[in-house]
Amino acid sequence: MGEMQGIARIKIHKGKLEEFKRLAAKCMEIVRTKDTGTLQYEMYMSEDQSECLVFERYRDSEAGLEHSKNVQEMMGALLQVCSITGEVCGAPSPALRKSLEEQGVPIYAPYQSAVSAKG
Repeated sequence: MGEMQGIARIKIHKGKLEEFKRLAAKCMEIVRTKDTGTLQYEMYMSEDQSECLVFERYRDSEAGLEHSKNVQEMMGALLQVCSITGEVCGAPSPALRKSLEEQGVPIYAPYQSAVSAKG
């Protein structure tokens, strides 16, 4: 049960972009100051700024659970300005699996991987 990865897909409600940006900045600050096992947390905006992708990578399941707990306080406010879906990739611990299943988050198990010989 090693590294976990996730992709959050965010659709920002019309007229809520500035509030979303304010809340997203708070989430980033939480990751920087409270998370201890977050390896990657990057946000990418669509050209028209109506959608955002968040690429997340955690040291292990415990780090994923820690992050979820740390940002929990932000979720109510975020869900007022956007809708969020996503997926998790990896082999989650039973505790993380239960949490993800309760939230309806699909889990993708490791299948194949490769690293480019030129990279």
